[in-house]
Amino acid sequence: MTDAPMREPTFLVLTSLAAEPQHGYAVIEDVAKMTDGRVRLRAGTLYAALDRLRGEGLIEVDREEIVQSRLRRYYRLTALGETRLAAETSRLRDQATLAESRLRARRRPGMAFS
Repeated sequence: MTDAPMREPTFLVLTSLAAEPQHGYAVIEDVAKMTDGRVRLRAGTLYAALDRLRGEGLIEVDREEIVQSRLRRYYRLTALGETRLAAETSRLRDQATLAESRLRARRRPGMAFS
């Protein structure tokens, strides 16, 4: 497991899969929905990320099915993936809390800043 911060698309893919196992197109739609359309994953980017995340042991194939003569593969978080997502969530929360406290301090009358 690495302590390096996650890139946003990785964080969003793992967050999407935290809810339930999903196939690739559902992940693309969920990420767009979670970000109000700000992040739009392309299929090639997503599938490269899914392969990388599988290689890192953060996700695994949940099941496969054939839909309209095409293979649909569902992915789910592994225990390691849950742990890594929880750690990144905590890191981001800590950073946001720090930013909020500094912004509040900045707005206090009479506060001097260097």
